Amino acid sequence: MSGPQLTVARRVVVEMVRLAALEVPGVARIGRGGPRWKAWFAGRPIRVRVRDGRVQARLWLVARPGQAIGPLTRDVRIAVAATIERLLGLEAGEVTILVDGVGG
Repeated sequence: MSGPQLTVARRVVVEMVRLAALEVPGVARIGRGGPRWKAWFAGRPIRVRVRDGRVQARLWLVARPGQAIGPLTRDVRIAVAATIERLLGLEAGEVTILVDGVGG
C-alpha cells in the first residue's frame, strides 16, 4: 500500500521558480534584456521540465546595475533549487541561469 501522492502543475513550478528568483537581491526582473519586442521572438523567460519528480529549470533575468554577475547567478540558482526541493517536494535537477541584461 502506498501513501498519498502530490501532483504539481507545471505552471505552479514555473511560478515558484519566478518568485524564488525575484526574492534574490540584485535581480531587476525575470525576462530578456533589450527591447520588449525581442521577447516575442525569444520565447518565455522561464522553461521548466519535470520528469520523474526531477525538475530542470532554465531562466533568463535582468540584473540590477552594479551587481557582480557570478555571485548573483549562484544565489539565484541556490534559491530556485531550494524552492523546488523544500516547497514543492521535488528533486532539483539542472538549474541554468542566464543573465540577458543589466538595468531596470
